[in-house]
Amino acid sequence: MFNQTKQAQLILASASTYRKELLSRLRLPFIVISPDINETPLPDELPQETALRLAQAKAETIAGQHPGAIVIGSDQVALLDGQQISKPGTHENALAQLLAMQGRSVIFHTALCVLDATQLVKSRAIQLRNIETQVTFRNLPASQLDAYLRIEQPYDCAGSAKNEGLGIVLIESINSNDPTALTGLPLIALTSMLLQAGVSFFGNSF
Repeated sequence: MFNQTKQAQLILASASTYRKELLSRLRLPFIVISPDINETPLPDELPQETALRLAQAKAETIAGQHPGAIVIGSDQVALLDGQQISKPGTHENALAQLLAMQGRSVIFHTALCVLDATQLVKSRAIQLRNIETQVTFRNLPASQLDAYLRIEQPYDCAGSAKNEGLGIVLIESINSNDPTALTGLPLIALTSMLLQAGVSFFGNSF
């Protein structure tokens, strides 16, 4: 249990500004440390397996450096026509992604790992969960997609659109049981996992 006599540090293992903003909504003190891991999918690995493996790898990397912490790892993988969609990195790759997704539905797998490095010898020290979100994109002219990319430059987002920003114009519908999953951190799932780890959101504890 987090309390005033034993402060277990909460760490977000991510370089994502989106995840940092989402976690800050819970009003818990935390720090951010970016893990250095290889995010290349393994051969024949399913997208949900990739997301879960990377989320756990991020959490384990940081937990190894901070054994007194509770670490949150997360990863997101998008799937279209059986192929994983990665972060585009460039304008050209992003435009190709958006053109391929026009009028189509894309499944986003957002994986979470909550690792209690203070309880590794006990059961439930590592919690894993994958949240699926189905996103259907509108049919828009290539010129509008190009203009959007130049305005928002979402080159660090799988799927090449920021749904929390102007990218919402590109989207026809979003179906998920965890509304912040698409942005990168499913807060409904995360709060459940943190409660299981002993985190208190109200009162004097943590």
